Amino acid sequence: MRILVLGAGAVGGYFGGRLAEAGRDVTFLVRPARAALLAAQGLRVASPLGDFTVRPQLATAERVGGPYDLVLLTAKHYDLDQAIAAIRPAVGPEGAVLPLLNGLVHIDRLAAAFGPDAVLGGVAYVGASLQPDGSIRHHNRLSGIAFGERGGGIGERTRAIAAQFADSKVEAPGSADVLLDMWEKFVMITTMAGMNCLMRGTIGEIAATADGAELVLQLLAENRAVAAASGHRPRDQYCDNIAKMLTEKGSVNNASMHHDLAQGSRTEAEWIVGDMRRRAAELGVATPLLRAAWAHLQVYENRRAAAS
Repeated sequence: MRILVLGAGAVGGYFGGRLAEAGRDVTFLVRPARAALLAAQGLRVASPLGDFTVRPQLATAERVGGPYDLVLLTAKHYDLDQAIAAIRPAVGPEGAVLPLLNGLVHIDRLAAAFGPDAVLGGVAYVGASLQPDGSIRHHNRLSGIAFGERGGGIGERTRAIAAQFADSKVEAPGSADVLLDMWEKFVMITTMAGMNCLMRGTIGEIAATADGAELVLQLLAENRAVAAASGHRPRDQYCDNIAKMLTEKGSVNNASMHHDLAQGSRTEAEWIVGDMRRRAAELGVATPLLRAAWAHLQVYENRRAAAS
């Protein structure tokens, strides 16, 4: 199976690197400067599961080298149009696109670009960041992908992709209900990012306040209600685990959206917190804390836009 990974940043670099480490036929589609660095230094990953370096196969926009059997798509929502244009030459008639973006709004855009049958559902479970020297640091032991056919079930294509990960250090057995997996991650990341940004603090800092943990659980309940009203009720065990994680005292957990906000960078708020709020309004689900988080992020983004 020929695999193309768009980008070699934190998420794409980590998962693509693990596939390359396992000997798979993986090519990274990157910008020229990143290609030069990777050619010189290799793709270096520091991880609790074992550090490694691979000499990756590289492609640039001028030489994509398709078609590929699988395109692993990792991008920010605000860069999705450019990402679609970049991978279009790589996706053949029988090719599959596996997006690992948070939220749900990207699915319809990808399906419109490549056809609904080409686009899988997917969710990434990893904590990683791109370092100033171009290497990738894996921060925890989470190393998994939930993916599968959006219509449900596990078919031949899902099993074939799962086989590519089988002897790597990525847990990716394939999911029979990937839309539920995506909704559960959507609920989690909206709660975490919403609270981190609204309170301008880590999970531990929020939990250390008199009402912080209760507010986190309130926002979790609101987002969970939106998912349920949409026909994808999150599993109780998943929500119990998330509730513990998001109210843990001393936790340094901090959504990347809050990192972006703290640095004055553009955020994905519109496509995650904003999208959850819009869905709630359409379904008539009351979400007062979600509304506050979205308003807070809108003020920030409007201020950025006015200053640019």
